[in-house]
Amino acid sequence: MSQQLSSQPRTAARTVSSPDRGKLDIKALVLLAVLLAAGFILNMTAGKAIGAISGNLISPEFIISAFCLTILVVRPGLLQALVIGLVSAAVIQITTSLPGADFVAEGIAAMLMALIVNAGMKTPAKAVVPTVGTFVTTFVSGFIFMLIRMAVMQFDMAIAAAMLPVVALTAVFNAVLVGALYIPVKKALKLND
Repeated sequence: MSQQLSSQPRTAARTVSSPDRGKLDIKALVLLAVLLAAGFILNMTAGKAIGAISGNLISPEFIISAFCLTILVVRPGLLQALVIGLVSAAVIQITTSLPGADFVAEGIAAMLMALIVNAGMKTPAKAVVPTVGTFVTTFVSGFIFMLIRMAVMQFDMAIAAAMLPVVALTAVFNAVLVGALYIPVKKALKLND
């Protein structure tokens, strides 16, 4: 049996690759783990220092910043965002003042962030989505946490008066942080919007 040799060179098929978004795959989980580890270390060091310097008026929650950055990069669906929020809440349990409350707060907040990111990054407002989304997400998370604490304390309104300014300042802090970090992280991961 003879084979005919082609005089034309063989070329490999060309493929165009784009970043995998919307999947909670190994790469996304590694990114989440790295950001959560950094967030936890920052909570234990810079977060405690900022809290002490500000007289506990601001308590940055770097774990929320970490999951907001992860959601911005990965662009997960709601169920996957819930998983990101629950994993983040599990890490927060080490330092929380109200065990269990973060599972509700971070689960809902992560799904909210996913909704904001998945809708907002398709609009002309995409430049402000990292900052605005993180502000809203952090505020909602803190507000839910505050409501749970109030329920445990039989709806003592003094808790709201004490916690609401802290929640708002933390939301501003996280919004500025994620707004500043999103572009460098996106460039480091070679992602396009």
